[in-house]
Amino acid sequence: MLKRAKGSGRKICFSLVHQYIQHFNEKAGNKSAAIRRRSKIPGVVITQYTVSIPEGKSYPDFKRKLNPVHVQEGNSAVFKALVIGEPKPEVTWKRGRGSILDKEKSQTKYDESTGEYILEIHDVMGDDADTYKCIAVNEYGKALCSAVLHVTDMLTDPSDFRKLLRKTNINILDEKQTEKTKERDERYSDTLQRDYKGLETKDMHLMHMKMEEKRQQELKCQNGLGGPMDQWTNEDSEKKNGLVSGGGCLKDSENFTIPQLDFVVKLQEAVTEEKDTALFECVLTHPQPKITWMSKGNVLEDGEKYQISVSDHQMIHRLLIQDCSDQDKGVYSAVVGTASCDAALDVEADLEAAGKKKTGGAGMDLEEVVKQQQIKNQKETERILEAVKAKHDAEELTRMKTEELTRRKTDTFRKDGEIISLNGSVKYSGDDVNHSENDVKFSGSDVHDANDSNILKSTLVALSPSKQQVKVNDGFGTAKSEVKVDAGNKLEEEKEQVPKTILTASSATDYLLLFFRAESADTCDEELKEIDELNEIETKGTPKKKKYESLLNEDSEAEEVIGLATQPRRKRIGPLIEDAVIDPGVQFIWGFADINAIIGETAELTCKLSKEDCEGVWFRDGEKIITDDTFIISKDGAIHKLLIVKCQEEHSGKYRFEADNRKTEAVVNVKDPPRFGPEDLSAFTEPLRIKVGHNAVFKLNFLGFEPIKIKWYREGEELHDDASSTRIDNSTNCSRLLLSRCQRRDSGEIKIKLKNEHGTTEAITQLIVLDKPTTPLGPAEMTLSSATCIEFKWRPPKDDGGSPVINYIMERQQIGRNTWKKVGEIPGVPFYRDTNVDRGRKYCYRIRALTSEGVSEVLETEDLQAGILAFPSAPAPPKVVSAFDDCINLSWTAPSDTGGSQILGYIVEKRKKGSNLWNGVNASIEPIKEKKCAVKDVVAGLEYEFRVSAVNLSGPGEFSIPCDFVFARDPKKPPGKVIGLKVTEKSYNHFVLTWTKPKDKPDIEDEAKGYFVETRNAQCLEWSRNFTITTTYTVKGLRAMDMYWVRVIATNDGGEGQIEDLPNYVLAMPPLVRPKFTNKKMKTFVVVRAGNTVRVTINFEASPPPDITWLKDNGPVPKRVTVSNSDGASQMLIPLSERSDTGIYSILVKNLAGQETFSTEVRVTDDPKPPGPVEIEENVPGTVQVTWQPSPDEKLDDRLHYTISKLDSTKHTWTTVADRLFNNKFTVCNIIPGREYHFRVYAKNDMGVSAPSESLTWAVGRKKEKLSLILPNREERDLRCAPDFTVSLKLHAAPKGYECHMSCAVTGNPKPRITWYLNHVSLNTNTNYYISNTCGVCSMLILNVGPKDVGKYTVTAENALGRSECSTMLSVRE
Repeated sequence: MLKRAKGSGRKICFSLVHQYIQHFNEKAGNKSAAIRRRSKIPGVVITQYTVSIPEGKSYPDFKRKLNPVHVQEGNSAVFKALVIGEPKPEVTWKRGRGSILDKEKSQTKYDESTGEYILEIHDVMGDDADTYKCIAVNEYGKALCSAVLHVTDMLTDPSDFRKLLRKTNINILDEKQTEKTKERDERYSDTLQRDYKGLETKDMHLMHMKMEEKRQQELKCQNGLGGPMDQWTNEDSEKKNGLVSGGGCLKDSENFTIPQLDFVVKLQEAVTEEKDTALFECVLTHPQPKITWMSKGNVLEDGEKYQISVSDHQMIHRLLIQDCSDQDKGVYSAVVGTASCDAALDVEADLEAAGKKKTGGAGMDLEEVVKQQQIKNQKETERILEAVKAKHDAEELTRMKTEELTRRKTDTFRKDGEIISLNGSVKYSGDDVNHSENDVKFSGSDVHDANDSNILKSTLVALSPSKQQVKVNDGFGTAKSEVKVDAGNKLEEEKEQVPKTILTASSATDYLLLFFRAESADTCDEELKEIDELNEIETKGTPKKKKYESLLNEDSEAEEVIGLATQPRRKRIGPLIEDAVIDPGVQFIWGFADINAIIGETAELTCKLSKEDCEGVWFRDGEKIITDDTFIISKDGAIHKLLIVKCQEEHSGKYRFEADNRKTEAVVNVKDPPRFGPEDLSAFTEPLRIKVGHNAVFKLNFLGFEPIKIKWYREGEELHDDASSTRIDNSTNCSRLLLSRCQRRDSGEIKIKLKNEHGTTEAITQLIVLDKPTTPLGPAEMTLSSATCIEFKWRPPKDDGGSPVINYIMERQQIGRNTWKKVGEIPGVPFYRDTNVDRGRKYCYRIRALTSEGVSEVLETEDLQAGILAFPSAPAPPKVVSAFDDCINLSWTAPSDTGGSQILGYIVEKRKKGSNLWNGVNASIEPIKEKKCAVKDVVAGLEYEFRVSAVNLSGPGEFSIPCDFVFARDPKKPPGKVIGLKVTEKSYNHFVLTWTKPKDKPDIEDEAKGYFVETRNAQCLEWSRNFTITTTYTVKGLRAMDMYWVRVIATNDGGEGQIEDLPNYVLAMPPLVRPKFTNKKMKTFVVVRAGNTVRVTINFEASPPPDITWLKDNGPVPKRVTVSNSDGASQMLIPLSERSDTGIYSILVKNLAGQETFSTEVRVTDDPKPPGPVEIEENVPGTVQVTWQPSPDEKLDDRLHYTISKLDSTKHTWTTVADRLFNNKFTVCNIIPGREYHFRVYAKNDMGVSAPSESLTWAVGRKKEKLSLILPNREERDLRCAPDFTVSLKLHAAPKGYECHMSCAVTGNPKPRITWYLNHVSLNTNTNYYISNTCGVCSMLILNVGPKDVGKYTVTAENALGRSECSTMLSVRE
C-alpha cells in the first residue's frame, strides 16, 4: 500500500487512511520520513528528525552494542546500554513481541556513576525469551539497538542434562555458519581441555573417530544428502587432558557443549588519588587464559600504564592502572565471550579534602571464591561424565550382544562343511574330493536391503571351507556379486539331505530371534513350531505376528541381521554361550588441581578413582614417592590422598598419580607469604579500650619471606610516622603502632597490612576511646498531658562516649519559681512519667545522661503544661454505607487530633432536608463506641443529612461537616446503557460528545442521575474518568493527532450501568482545511541593508498541521537561515544579512488537503559606491557628451542606476539633467557658449544615493568686448579684536560609562588659541578627550565618563590682543 517517492525519504500513501496513520506516527515520535544516519556501532539504527542540528547539539547514539544474554530459568537477566546525545535522550525499553507490562518483574533504572541505562528482568521464564529493544529519543533524533534474550530450561534430573546439551548444540549450529566448522572444532577442543583436565575416560581415539564421522555426515546434510548434525572434534584433547586410550569411548560427543562464561565476582568501583595506582579484579566461572579489558571504547594492552595479570588457575583476572591522573577517569569494562561487566574509576587530587577513601579490587577473598567455583564446576563435570558413561556402557553392551548373536547365528549355517541355501544345497569338496560349483542365490524378496545382503554375504565367505562361488541375486535374475571361497581341508558330503525350503524375510527373522533368545533346545523347538503355524496362516492372508514384532522392538540391534538364511530344524548341542562383558577399566572421577601451599603448613593432593580396589603410585618430578615423615600416602576407598607435612621450598614441583595406565598431575608451589601467629592474631583482634588523652599501643608479630612491606591504616586511611601523634616501629618479625593522646574522634578500625612477593595479608582490630556522653537530644516530645500526670520522651545522646547510658539525672522547675528540684535518677530509657503535678501548671525539666565515664551536659525541655482541656478535632464527614426505608447505615473515621487523651466515643446528629433543627441519634451521656451507626428513626421517602462529634476526657469536640443528603428508601437499580453516543465536534485539543439518557424500566433499570465519561489514549492502558450530569460533555487536554477510545457509563444511587463504547477511536484533529495564507498585505519585495536582520513572517491556516518548506531560488535555504514554525505561522530569519542572501524566497505549505506557495524577493544591498571619473566631450555644438566609469556595485545590484546633475555658472543651484540611467554615458543639450558648466554623476539603488563623481569645469569661449571699471577708493579698517566667549559652557551631569559633549562659542581676530583644562591640568594631549575648534565653536567629547572625569573644566582663548576663559562643572551619576 505504500510507495516511496523518488528523490525523497517520505512515504507517499495511496489512501487517506494511510496518510492519517503516517501523520499520526510522525507526531507520536515515529519519524518514518526522517533522515537515516549510520552509527559507528554495528547494529544501531539512527533516525534524524531535523535537517540541520545546532552547534553543540546531537542526535542520540549508543557507545557500545547491546550484548545478547543467555540465562537459565528462574535467574535474572540484565541488559545495559550506554547512550550519548545532547540534549540528554529519554531511554525506553520494548520487546519484539508484546510489551513490558509487569513492572515488578521488569525494572528499568539509570546508574549515574557509569551512565548506563539498565533493564533487569527477574525470575526469567521461557516466555521471556524475545528480542529486547533499547530506544533513545531526543528532539533531534532517535537511536535503536536490540539484543536477544536466550532462556534455557531448568533441569533438576541429571539424566536430563544430555537433552539440554543437545538442544544447546542445535542452537549453536543454527547461529553459526557451516564454513566456521574448523573454528568451532578449535573452540570445542579448548573447552574440553579446560573442563575435563585431569580426568580419565575410555577409548578417546574411538570418540574422535565417531565425532569425525558425525562431522562428515553433517557436511553431507548441508549439501542436501541428509545426516545428523556436526559435532566438534579435537585431536589434541587426549594428550592435553592426560587421557590414555583404553577400552572405553565417549560415543555421544554431541552431549558436550561449551560452558557459558560469566562473572562470579564482577568489577567494583575504585577511588584513588592522583599519581597512585588503581586495581580492578574479577572472577570467571571457568578458566580463561585471556579476557578483553576496555576503556572509553578502546582495548587496553599490557604495558607500563596498564598491567594485566591472570592467576595460575586462569579464573582471577586483574587490571592495575599505574600513575593515575584525571584523564584516567571513566568506565572500565571486562569482556569475555558474550558476558561483560564494568565499573567506574574516580581520581581525586586529595582524598581527604574530598571526604573519600581509597577503594579498589574486589573487597573479598577471591581465592576462596575460586575454590568454591571449582568445586561447583567439578560436580557439573562429574554429572556430565556419569551421563556419558551410562550411555556408553549401554551402547557397548548392545554392541557385544550383537556380535555374540551374529556369531551364534553363523554357527547355524555350519554343518560339516555344508552351507544351507534358501533355494538349494551347496556341496563343498577338498582337493581329493570331487565337487561341483553351485551358485548360492538369494532372492531380493528374501532380504530387506543391501546391508542385510552384505551381512549374509560376508557371513558365507567367513564360513565357506572350500573355494566356492557365491552369487547374490537381487530378485530380478541378475547376479550382483560373486565371492570365491577357498577350502582349507577336506570335507565329506553330508549324508542327511537338507530340505529345500524358501522362507520369507519375516519368518527368517523370527527364526534368528528365536535362536538368539532361546535358553534350551526344547524351548527352541516349541517356538519353531509356533513360527511354522504363523507361516501357514500368513500364506492364507491372515498375518498374526504381534508377539514376534514385540520381540523385534525389544532388541533393535537385531535388525542389522534381518534377511539372513536360516537352517532347518535341529536340536542344539551343548549349552548356550554366555554374553561376554568387557571391563571398561579404571577411570578418574576427579583429578588434581594446581595448588599454592604455605611454607611450614600441610598441603594435600586428592583424587578419586572409579574403583576402590585399585592401587596407584605417586611421583614428584618423575621420582616415586614413598611414605615418610614428610609425605603421607593414604587411601580411603576410591579416594587417594597425599599429605605434604610442613611444606618447604624444595617440595615445590609437579606431582603425578598413576593407576592402571591412567594418570593425573598438578603443580604444587610452596610460597612464604606474610602471616600472623594464631595467638598473636587473636590478641590483636580484641578491641582496645582506652580513656581520652591516653596512648594506644598496637603490636603484632609476623612471619614471612623478606622483604615485607608494612602499612598501618585507621578507618581506611594510611598512617605515617609522625612524631607528634603517630609512631610506627618496624623490625624483622614485629611491628608496633603508637597513637599518642587519643581523642574520642580517633575511635575506629585499625588495620595492619603486610605484603611481600608471595602474597598479602592483613589484620583488623578496633580502637575505642572512652569519654563522657554528649548531651541528650531534644526537643522533648510530650506524649500525654492530663490533670494528674505528664509523660514526655526524648532521644538518647548522639555519642554515648563508648559506654552505655546507665541512668538519666532529672531536675524539675515549676514555671514562676527560681528553684530547681532534684527528681533523682531514672533508668537509662529516654522516657519519663511525672505524676506529681498540679492541674494547669507548667513545668520545665533538666536531663543529664550518666555513664561509667561521667555525666553529660544538660538538656533543658520547653515548658510542659499539665491538665489542659483539649478537645478532639472534628472527624471527617460521615459516609452513607447503605440506605433503606427504615434504616440508614453510617460510618466515619477518627479525628486527626484526639486532644491529647483517649477518644471515649462519638455523638451522631441528623437533620431533615429543609429543617434547621439537629436531633441527636444517641443520648449525649451514652457515646457510640464504634465508628459506625445504624440510624433507624427515619421516615421513608425523606432526605436526611448527618454529622458526627468525637468525645474525649475533656468533653465533646466540634461536629464534622455534614454528609450529603440521602433518601430513606430501598436501594435503586443501576441505570441502563446510554443511547446514541456520538462525536459532534472535534479539534486538536478537544472533542464534544453527546448522547441520550437511558430509558427507565421499573424494577429493572432506574433513572440515571449522572454519567461517567471515560477516555483512554491508544498508547496507554489506563482510563481517565470524569463526571457530568448533562448529556453533553467536552473532553479537553488532548494531544494533537492522537487516537482516543471513549466510553460513557450512566450512574445513580443504585450503582453504575452498562458501558457504552464508541465503535471507533476518535482522532484528535479538526476537519481537513486546505492551506491558506491569512496575511492581508504580504510583501513580494523586501529591501534590507547589508548587516541588518532579514525577517519574513507568513501567517496561514491549515488542518491538519502542514509541512512547511522554505526554498531560495528553488533550492534549499542556506544553513545561516533560521526557520521557526508555530501553529498558524512560519518565520524565516537571517540574523546578519549579506549581499549573497539576495534572492527569491518561497514558502511551501502542504498537508493532506492540498498545498499553497508564496514567494517574496529579498534584496540585501547597501549605499552604492560612487561612479568612476567623469569625462566631458563636445561632438556637436551646443551639446556635450558626459561619460563616466561604472560604480563597483553595478555588478552586484541589477537595480542600480545613475543620475546626472548640472551647475551653470550663471546659476547657483544644481539641476537634474537625467535620471534612471542604466548606461554610462549621456548627451546634455542646451550648452550656451561663454558659460562654465559642472556635472555630477550619482549612483542610486533601492537603499540610497552614493557620493557624487564631479567633472572638471567645462566652458565654451566667445568673443567679448573689453569692459573698463573704475572702482571708488575705500578706507581700510582694523578688524582685529581680543577673544570673547559669545556662548558659555553649561553645567553637565553624565551617567557613568556614557559620552559627554561640551561646547561653547568664541570670537577673536586673529584666531585665538584654544586650551582645555580639568582642574587646571591641560587636556589637549589626553587621548580620552576629543577636542575640536570649528569656525569659533569649541567642542570637547569625553568618550567614557568615569569618576576620574569629575571636576572643573576651563576653556581659555588667547591671541595677541588678549585672553579670555570660560568654565563649568561635571558630575557623574551612577
